[in-house]
Amino acid sequence: MSILEKAIQSAQQSEVSFSKFIKPNDTGATGGHQAGFHMHKNSWPLFFNSPGEKGSNKDHYVTIRWQDDFETSSRFIYYGVGTRNEYRLTRFGRGFPYLTDDNVGDLLVLVKKSADFFEGYVLSSDEDIEDFFAALNISSTETNGIIPKQVEQTSEDRLLQCFLAYVKSLQVDFPPTIDLANNARTCFISSYNITSNQIKSNPDKELLNWLEAEYSLFKTIENDRYSELIRTPFQSVEELVKSANTILNRRKSRAGKSLEHHLEEIFRISELIFQTQVTTENNKKPDFMFPNIESYNDPKFDENKLVLLASKTTCKDRWRQILNEADRIKTKHLFTLQQGISKNQLEEMNNYGVQLVVPRAYLSSFPTEHRANILTLEGFIEVVYATQT
Repeated sequence: MSILEKAIQSAQQSEVSFSKFIKPNDTGATGGHQAGFHMHKNSWPLFFNSPGEKGSNKDHYVTIRWQDDFETSSRFIYYGVGTRNEYRLTRFGRGFPYLTDDNVGDLLVLVKKSADFFEGYVLSSDEDIEDFFAALNISSTETNGIIPKQVEQTSEDRLLQCFLAYVKSLQVDFPPTIDLANNARTCFISSYNITSNQIKSNPDKELLNWLEAEYSLFKTIENDRYSELIRTPFQSVEELVKSANTILNRRKSRAGKSLEHHLEEIFRISELIFQTQVTTENNKKPDFMFPNIESYNDPKFDENKLVLLASKTTCKDRWRQILNEADRIKTKHLFTLQQGISKNQLEEMNNYGVQLVVPRAYLSSFPTEHRANILTLEGFIEVVYATQT
């Protein structure tokens, strides 16, 4: 690791750090009181619990390890007696190499590791100094003082930055739904450091997170694409209605396919065997077939090991559409984001062999007496897995 890298890492991992350009006044070249680094008045938190008070001196002895190489027993002192009102860092021993005329213009970095132990670095090249500023998010005008602690970036901040970077990279007004779903999911997983094991252990939670992230990304794109449109007065009601319908239709068409894309990823991570959009009797195309259409078409394959899953964001009026999607499969599973269905409709679904699958968080919205017949996504995965092992 280079001296630059060590200086950056040390400053980033410390509660208090300081930087300044070395000046002639530090080296004694100006004929000042003594050689030693002049420290700005706001540097007192490096060494003291409170600022120095005019009328008295105070000091603090510390050990400083320089360039991760050698140590000095040094003195931080506040001069407040008489006309003086300054802080200095002194006592480096004979032959100290960083207080010469050649060091003027170098960057001094001091990092507090404990009350009495510090790390010191001196960066000489322009490139090293600029790289240090960039890593610590400061400019050359912000030296000669305590380096501001960088506020740790939150997961929400990282997610938004990932969204904005994606929007900026787009070459089209709106990307295909699958691209939108994939990028929203990728942004969420990377921003929140989600692992495959976390997804496997709680697929219900992660699915809802992905859906929410995708909708947020979609709205980010909308706000970017329509910002000029909504600032410009419409010339007629017809123009307003046309624009509104375009926006609403795009929203509706995205939602259904979005659910399918994220479910597919959940099943892939769960290591299930499945196919999507296969063709069965009467040219029907169920959303998910487990394990595959070859098994479904094989009359010798055990029907009890065939599973169908349809996905619909809402299903109050559309659940009957799945009844004839696969004649060999008696129980049709239907994943929905619908929250709450009447007892009569649930009983009718049960009579027709439809079993609902819902996110665990939505289960409480259904009548108590019917919850035992409703699967969570995790429960459905377990059912399918049992047919494939």
